[in-house]
Amino acid sequence: MNNIDLTQAVEALIKFRSERDWSKFHTPKNLSMSIAIEASELMEHFQWKNEDEVNQYLSIPENLEKVKEEIADILSYLLLLSTDLKIDLNRTLLDKIQKNSEKYPVSKCKGKSAKYNEL
Repeated sequence: MNNIDLTQAVEALIKFRSERDWSKFHTPKNLSMSIAIEASELMEHFQWKNEDEVNQYLSIPENLEKVKEEIADILSYLLLLSTDLKIDLNRTLLDKIQKNSEKYPVSKCKGKSAKYNEL
């Protein structure tokens, strides 16, 4: 699997934001709210559709492009927030995967969707 290097994306986001003097609006509260708003917009593409309908919807290039744009919006705000808070996303994600592997051991949860305290 290829490593994801978002350095260029983060640099472009910071430049874009700086050129517009938007840092003053990008507080942790506002960025976290923006992530939630964009996630809701992403969910709208799938709302009320069963799996077949979702696959059909995504087979239309214009629809897939709209979904990609929502994902990019979410990622943009997440990258700005993590950069502003000096959070190493790679390390944070790897740490969380480790914690989840302890909470959800394969022997107890394989093939199950129950929460860790219900296993």
